[in-house]
Amino acid sequence: MSAMKINGAESAARLRAKVADAVARLKTDHGVTPGLAVILVGEDPASQVYVRNKGRFTIEVGMQSFEHKLPADVSRDDLFALIDRLNADPAVHGILCQFPVPAPLVEADIVARIAPQKDVDGLHVINAGLLASGQKAMISCTPLGCLMLLREHLGNLAGLNAVVIGRSNLVGKPLAQLLLRDDCTVTIAHSRTRDLASVVRGADIVVAAVGRPEMVPGDWIKPGATVIDVGINRIAAEDGKTRLVGDVDFASAARVAGAITPVPGGVGPMTIACLLANTVTACCRIHGFDEPAELGA
Repeated sequence: MSAMKINGAESAARLRAKVADAVARLKTDHGVTPGLAVILVGEDPASQVYVRNKGRFTIEVGMQSFEHKLPADVSRDDLFALIDRLNADPAVHGILCQFPVPAPLVEADIVARIAPQKDVDGLHVINAGLLASGQKAMISCTPLGCLMLLREHLGNLAGLNAVVIGRSNLVGKPLAQLLLRDDCTVTIAHSRTRDLASVVRGADIVVAAVGRPEMVPGDWIKPGATVIDVGINRIAAEDGKTRLVGDVDFASAARVAGAITPVPGGVGPMTIACLLANTVTACCRIHGFDEPAELGA
């Protein structure tokens, strides 16, 4: 068996086109343009690339992009004052602070300062609680992207056994809630799970989100299963340079799985596309407009 490669870049392009259509309708029907504000603290090179890409795609789909670059030594009070201004700005519908941030800033404190209705990263405890209780919430972008890829490939997920390896607030926990909502039977596995290999072997859907390079080998995968690899790890290559790999050993897993996301080019592109979709959703909720069903979970 040779697994079908799930092309996240193509799926993300289709989602961005839907976002652009929704933005155009908001402008035409209501005279409103969704706005996304991104805060970057410090000079982390990877974060700079992410922020630049987010800004480019935001503009491409017709939304307003507000970038705020702050020095690494910015005070907590000054950062919070900026967030407060963005919370109150009617032109801003989504706020994202690019993580990681330099010490002594604390990510949880920053998330808590962002208004829940503008929390397009879906990390605020209010949004986490709403999702867990089955209510309307802003959903974290990477789990939302994973769900969209699974629905696009598998259609109805009801009754499937899903194993999520990783229990982070960013991916593992919210994705488990989303899969439960789609009527999967869900197991959250982690570093203390006994006989992890046998747990994974029973899964129709395997999501790896632990940040350990190639920890899931092909002989853990049930034949025909769908594998979503959220991990992105940089390891040494034979030529002395580095290469990106996921949490799944792609070569061995692809010989067994029915479908699998590559790294890079799988989940990653969907994360930014879902951020744009979340901004449109937030705009609609703030103004009381009907939400485009094709953009949410």
